[in-house]
Amino acid sequence: MVSAPSATAAQLLVDSRCELGEGILWCDRNKVLYWTDILAGRLWRFDPAHGHSQYWQLHEALGCLALGADGRLLLGLANGLYTADPEAHLHSAQLPLQLLVAVEADDANTCINDGRADRDGNFVFGTKSDHPDGRRGGRHYQWSAAHGLRPLPLPLATIPNAICFSPDGKRIYFCDSLDGRLLTARYDAASAHAEQIEVFVALAETGVEPDGAVVDDDSCLWNAQWGAGRVVRYSPTGEATRLVTLPARHSSCCVIGEDALYITSARIGLDAHALEHEPLSGGVFVLPLHGTRARVDRVLLP
Repeated sequence: MVSAPSATAAQLLVDSRCELGEGILWCDRNKVLYWTDILAGRLWRFDPAHGHSQYWQLHEALGCLALGADGRLLLGLANGLYTADPEAHLHSAQLPLQLLVAVEADDANTCINDGRADRDGNFVFGTKSDHPDGRRGGRHYQWSAAHGLRPLPLPLATIPNAICFSPDGKRIYFCDSLDGRLLTARYDAASAHAEQIEVFVALAETGVEPDGAVVDDDSCLWNAQWGAGRVVRYSPTGEATRLVTLPARHSSCCVIGEDALYITSARIGLDAHALEHEPLSGGVFVLPLHGTRARVDRVLLP
């Protein structure tokens, strides 16, 4: 069991009912949230000041996203990285996309999954493996405007997740969700290299998987844990120091923005009986935080 203080409950913010909500970001310039419903191929936007939410329907699954330094977004669709400018198309149902680079486009059994901007303006992401034989065929990459797509020497994965970085950018955190462990390694952004991989936290419970994560300015890692309906905050040494619960067992990703923790969730895999007891599944949840901040990182786009 996770040894953490008594739980604090997050509250529903957006009843988005995502099949697989993920990849949530806080934009400090526009004061809005973005996230994806991966399987539905939808990019969501929520404006807390006006209580307004909307989404754009894309042509394929949207695995992850990142803020661009120029105000655009970088979108990791199933088999490619794209740029888009949702703020310029707030009143349109269509969101034009521009391809940056294809990713494993010749492999029908992989697709882009989790990803996050590093501290140096690059984008680090992993591909999910759906090979029929169950092999760990997913890989990790770094993309940058200067160097394009470069492989990152991390272990092959089935469902890569929890990608995030220490405040100084010299350490990466990541996982294969099915492995049940959060890993960490030394990370060099300039050379797209990672080494000295070690276990950061091992989850002991059956059916609980580490999912999306973020690191705050105090070097503590917040991890959404699939199947447990919670986010756990870990100290830099891996000690659980805070527990946040939500009424949706499939908590999937989290982000910190202006003294608040935002959490996505999913409805996938829940039958009618489960949804009757967890009707808010697939929504976005919020917990006010006091004095906890996290840097907002952006990708340098061409």
